[in-house]
Amino acid sequence: MIDWRQFLTSDQQVCHGQLCAKGTRVFVTNILDSLAEGASREQILNSYPSLQPAHIDAAVAYAAELAREESLLPLADL
Repeated sequence: MIDWRQFLTSDQQVCHGQLCAKGTRVFVTNILDSLAEGASREQILNSYPSLQPAHIDAAVAYAAELAREESLLPLADL
């Protein structure tokens, strides 16, 4: 699996510290939301020309890591 830390960054001077694709101002949440809405990789890359394919892979790897951590700390009952 790709090491998402190589392609994603959080910097208080860029986008108020929100996690972004490194070298861009594209929020990781925007990438993940686009994927969740059914956008293809090509559509995402066309929508955000500063993105590289590795940024999308890194966003998915980041989400997977969060999901694994969540399994250790279950969501509260709804």
